[in-house]
Amino acid sequence: MYQPPAFREERVEALHALMREHPLATLVITAAGGVEANHLPLLLDDGGGDRGRLCGHFAKENPLLSALEEAEDGLTALVIFHGPSHYVSPGWYPSKAKDGKAVPTWNYAVVHVHGVLRAMNGADSLRAHLDALVAAQEAGRSPTRRPILSPQ
Repeated sequence: MYQPPAFREERVEALHALMREHPLATLVITAAGGVEANHLPLLLDDGGGDRGRLCGHFAKENPLLSALEEAEDGLTALVIFHGPSHYVSPGWYPSKAKDGKAVPTWNYAVVHVHGVLRAMNGADSLRAHLDALVAAQEAGRSPTRRPILSPQ
């Protein structure tokens, strides 16, 4: 991905913050059938190496499982975390009023993670992951559901 130097972010803590705030990521792999993309909620585990480790899960019926089972050493993967994005109108640039020379652009924040996708081993690991995922997503929510409208 092209990154103009003025917009490049290399601080691990800032990258991790975006990943935690926007956990639904796009996982891209190349398999026998070609390039595949899956949208998965992923959790960052800080204890997994210098930059952490991502943990996620998907349905058994997902073709990603057969691709992963066929790969002896895992699958090379690209994971994209999408942060906020906004269109920037050329009308915002002072130069537009002077000479009309301005083009639209798009401001966005993303994190690209390159790594190897490997299967999680065992039901206990899966259960621990699912418990952590639910805890992360449910944090700050009321423990009971409240109706939006009161019954009449």
